[in-house]
Amino acid sequence: MSTSPASARPGDLPTAVTRYLEAHRAHDTATAISAFSGDATVTDDGRTYEGTAAIEAWLARSSVEYTYTTTLTGAERVDETHWTATNRLEGDFPGGVVDLNYRFTLTDGLIERLVIEP
Repeated sequence: MSTSPASARPGDLPTAVTRYLEAHRAHDTATAISAFSGDATVTDDGRTYEGTAAIEAWLARSSVEYTYTTTLTGAERVDETHWTATNRLEGDFPGGVVDLNYRFTLTDGLIERLVIEP
């Protein structure tokens, strides 16, 4: 029997997800990377980054590439290990405003996989 995603309050998000989102918003790369497992992957803008060194480089680059604000607009629990956080980004990037889904897969309390897409 499959379960349907359930809306969640932002405060219901797992600790690793909250730590990542808050650190990313604050451009705190060291804290953001601590939310990931050692062999995690991130897919963003059609590119996949594997392992903490590649993810750390992606985080550092993405924090200075554009100036933007991030607002958490929704959260959803798919199951115990899969969560989606929807963020509205507004800034000086092409288009200026975008709603992005951050799809998290957790293993042992850390982010194993993150896919960011509209």
